[in-house]
Parts: sequence; C-alpha cells; structure tokens
Amino acid sequence: MRDLTNHRMVTAVIGLADRHERPRPAVPRRWSDLFGPLAVASFLLVLVSGVLLAFWFEPSMRPVVYDGSYAPLRGVQMSEAYESTVRISMEVPGGLLVRQVHQWATLVFIAALSAQLLRVFLSGGFRGRRRIGWLLLLGLLVLGIVEAYLGHSLPDDLQSGTGLRVTEGYLLAAPVVGTWLSWIVFGGEFPGDQVIGRLYTVHVWVLPALIIGLAGLWLLLWYRRRPSPAEPVGDPPRQYAVRMGGLVLAFWGGIVAMAAAVQVNPVWLWGPFDPAQAPAGSRPPWYLGFLDGAVRLMPPWELDVFGYTLTLSVVVPVMVLPGVLLASLALYPWFEQWATGDRRDPSVLDRPRDMPVRTGLVAAFVAFYLVLWIAGGGDVVATLLHVPLEPLIRFLQVAVVVAPPLAFWAAKRICLGLRLRDLEELRHGHATGIVVVDAEGGFSELHRPLTAPEARRRAPRAELVGAGAPVDAHGVPNPHHRAGRALASRFYFADLPGNRPATADVQRKEHA
Repeated sequence: MRDLTNHRMVTAVIGLADRHERPRPAVPRRWSDLFGPLAVASFLLVLVSGVLLAFWFEPSMRPVVYDGSYAPLRGVQMSEAYESTVRISMEVPGGLLVRQVHQWATLVFIAALSAQLLRVFLSGGFRGRRRIGWLLLLGLLVLGIVEAYLGHSLPDDLQSGTGLRVTEGYLLAAPVVGTWLSWIVFGGEFPGDQVIGRLYTVHVWVLPALIIGLAGLWLLLWYRRRPSPAEPVGDPPRQYAVRMGGLVLAFWGGIVAMAAAVQVNPVWLWGPFDPAQAPAGSRPPWYLGFLDGAVRLMPPWELDVFGYTLTLSVVVPVMVLPGVLLASLALYPWFEQWATGDRRDPSVLDRPRDMPVRTGLVAAFVAFYLVLWIAGGGDVVATLLHVPLEPLIRFLQVAVVVAPPLAFWAAKRICLGLRLRDLEELRHGHATGIVVVDAEGGFSELHRPLTAPEARRRAPRAELVGAGAPVDAHGVPNPHHRAGRALASRFYFADLPGNRPATADVQRKEHA
C-alpha cells in the first residue's frame, strides 16, 4: 500500500514538472503587442499611487476652514475632501508627485486599453473562442473610464464639482427614473453631503475589484491561448519576460518623469466647489469629451410622452449613443461571423488590408469620435481659430454625418489597393528596376521572386464562404441562403479580390 502511494506521489510530481517545463508558445515581437502589457503596468502604478493617496485623503464633505501653507486659500471655507487634496499637494512630502503619477497613469491606462481594443478589432482577434476575451477587454475599458471619472470627481474642487453638476443633469434627464437615480447617487438634493463618500467607496473598493477580476480572466485567457502557426514565432517566454520587465521599468520611469515635469489638474487653482459658480472653459476629461461634444451637436429637441418630458437633446447623446456603440462593439464578432461565414482558426490574425470593410468601419468610427471630441471643446477651438462658435457648430453637425462615410470609403479603397499590390507581387515578384532589351527590341523589367516568408505574409488568408449562392450549379436551392445574410455578405466581399467576384474596375487592375 505504501509503495502504491509513493508511486502515485512520484507520478504526480513528474507530471507537474512536465507541465511546467512544457514549452509555452513564443511571443511575437510586434510593437502593437505592447499595448496590453503597458495597460497592465499603468494599472499597477494606479493601484500603488492610489493606496498611498488613501492614507491622507478624507472622503468627507464636512465644511472646514483652510489654514494650511497655501496662502491664497487661507480662511476659505471648503469641504474636508478638498482640504485634504490641497494638503496632499502642498504639505505632504512627495504628495504632489504621487497625485500627478496617479492621474497620468490613469490617463495612460485608458489610452493603452483603447489602443489594445483597436488592435484586436483590426486584426480580427475577436473571432471564435477569442470572443470572450473581446468582451472582457471591452468591459475593462468601460470600467476603467467610470473609475477614472469617479476619481476625477473626488477632490470636490470647482472643476470636478461642475462635472458632477452636469452628471446630475444627465441623470435627471433619464425617462421616468431620472429623479430616483439622482437621489440614489447624491443622497438628496444636489450637492448634498454624501456624494463624495459614496463615490469614494465605489472608486476605492468596488470598481478596482471588478477591474482586477476582469483583468485576471483576460490574462488567463491570453496565457492559455493557442499559439499562432504563422511565422515569425518571436521570442521565447523567458526572454520575453526579461525584455518586458525592463520595458515596464522604463515605462514607469517615464510616467514618473512626466508627472514631475508636466502639470495636470492643479486643484488649488480652481478653488472649492460652489454650486453658484461655473468656471469658463470647463470640460470633462479627454476620454469623456465625445459625450460633451454629442450634447453640443444634438439639436434642442423635446418630446412629451404621457405627461413626461423626454429631453432628446440629452437622452440621445448621453444614453442612446453610448448604449448603441457598446452594444455594436459587443455583438460585432457574432455579426461578422454570420455575414462572412468565418470558421478559420482564430489564432491566425488578419492584416487590416485583408478585411477592408472591417478596417473601413474602424476609420468611420475614429472619424465620428474625433468630430464629437472636437465639438466637446468647440468654444476653445473657436477662440483659437478666431471664428464664431455658431458656424463652427453647424460645420461639425454636418461633419459628424459626412466624415464617417468618407473615412470608410477612403480606408476601404486603400486596403483594396494594398491587397491588389500584394497579389501582383505574388504573381510577378518584386520589381528590381532593371530593364532589359530582348532580341526583338522589346523592353521588360526584371522581377525578383519573393522569399518564402514574404510570400506567406502577402498571401490572402483562407477564403470566406459568406452566404453562398441561392442555388448550386445544378439549380438546387441552398437551404442555408438568407436574403439578409446575402446582403451583408455582399457588403463585405463586393470588391474583395480572392473571395468574391470583383467589380469591373478592380478586375481591370487585377489583370492589368
């Protein structure tokens, strides 16, 4: 019996060692693969700096009179939250640097997550079993934006208090339940005396736990992902870990240097929040600027429904628009698979040129977002350009409708041109620039054949079947053919060489 037990223990230990010694998939060297690790590194910096700030911050709205070292605010009545923020900035050794690091790391965290989301979308990294990772990444971005905005609102200065006042207006605009939502958040009439404590609890305990949980699941899926069979394979995991460790340390040093050199959110200049005041030029953080721009561009429409006033000028840009965008991003992987019939290995990523429609959709979204973002600072833009604000808003209202289709068309045509160039190089090789004269006096250019890696990178991915034809070659109806799916498939493949019959102009370019 003892020998059997010992044998089982030895077998288990050997199996555990084999599992840990099993070679992990190599990590590519693409620079775009850095967005995810940098997002994790910046979030760790946010956590560390946030813990340090929590030792001195007082999440209370109890009124006090400031008597600290910053002379312009002495004798001014303010909340304990604002007083502790000024004290951290002016009196705690290194407190201002920690605050700056916390804010810069937060901004970089959201920017890195946004870039990672765009990278995954452009490369088709959401297909098949990777759809769960796509949803986790989208959830991380939403939670990160909410977390950052709550932290931005905690100091109770004039800027953040004005932002909370705008948020209260958005909550009140919600149909039917707006008043209750406002009372739940603020604990009564605005501003009340409880909102800072409630925001602090959510900011420090609830949302970080959710972000850590989602990030842990995302990293687990990334670690267990199936390696891509495409070459080049990249670095072994241990070399990658060493290289990434040095990069993260340099990244942290860059954040600290930026925090020491570039000022962000000097709350002592704004003063404490006063509901009777609103600073000129007040605007939300950059990651929420598109919502403010959408409100500015939306016409002042209202609708009376059963005695309730539905303020469309607030409901549509603040509630409907973000909901539609998030739902579209979350459901897009299923829609693309339904439209294209994509059953390929999700470990093989696409180049943006391989899916022109998908790349065009990204370009349209970026154009739409940029127009809204510019509109969010329309007053500043009008001041800098010395133009009236009203014509600028009218121009942006037109641009928000016209710019996305133009960006979609331009990006799609660029991708088609790049794909046709790849097909031409696959057929004839690289042009060498050497022109020779044959025996008949004709001129021709010599071409160098592609190497195997070059040909592999330029070769079109496996064909996508799409919706299929309504009938087969023998006239038998296709039972899986649907008109809606056929229309969506045509939208993706109408001009794509190698997957669907190309249009006349593309065919001429392809066979020229």
